[in-house]
Amino acid sequence: MIHAGKARQSGWKDQMPPARAWKGRAGRSKEALAAEQDRAAGGRRMRYVPVEGEQYALASVELKLLPRTRRIRAYLRWSEKGRSPSRYLGPVEHDTRAANLAAGWDLAKAKGLVGARPVPEGSWAASDSVRSVMRANRGKDTKPELRLRSIVHAAGFRYRVSTRPLPELRRTADLVFTRARVAVFVDGCFWHGCPAHFRPARKNSEFWTTKIAANQARDEETDRRLAEAGWKVVRVWEHEDPADAARRVIEVVHAQP
Repeated sequence: MIHAGKARQSGWKDQMPPARAWKGRAGRSKEALAAEQDRAAGGRRMRYVPVEGEQYALASVELKLLPRTRRIRAYLRWSEKGRSPSRYLGPVEHDTRAANLAAGWDLAKAKGLVGARPVPEGSWAASDSVRSVMRANRGKDTKPELRLRSIVHAAGFRYRVSTRPLPELRRTADLVFTRARVAVFVDGCFWHGCPAHFRPARKNSEFWTTKIAANQARDEETDRRLAEAGWKVVRVWEHEDPADAARRVIEVVHAQP
């Protein structure tokens, strides 16, 4: 028993690893934690683990310190049907948390546990990374919208946000001045074909050309339908200076009877 204990103890480290090697800073947001995992994994697209059927779940690497052995161990965790499965990856021995998270992801990749999701058959995206970026684009509360709204609000104007000027028409404006009957749309340069900044996609160019043309046709129809109902439409490109755009919106609202 004494010899066995000595053999076991010979594998222990002489001292505890520093907290910076495994413990994250308290109080960080979910966004900050996700960004940390993305960096360690080499991008969010590499963080997916296959689950039941053809589904994929976003995984994270967790670091645990075992005080008894003075070792840091890495585990892969994900969410699946209300459960939180985990898979032991192995020990990690770097001096920083970032390096140990990266080492944990390397172990997960080496074991074939994680990787990029395959692009669904018939998908409009040329790759999973492109698909993720496109799907992550906000439909509301974009930075250009927020800046414009802030300036207009500071000038004393009140408006409704992300609502239909005409309830029966399925068109949502970004700012709606109901009393003045002014609808403001903040258009993305790519999605709406900005003449100054739009660049055709190199891959799936036919699809995207058709898609952008359809968006532009929809915009024209929206402007026409609102004008026929007595509304004034203001369109702002996302690249426009927000102060200039706000002045233009205010002038239009002032000019309405």
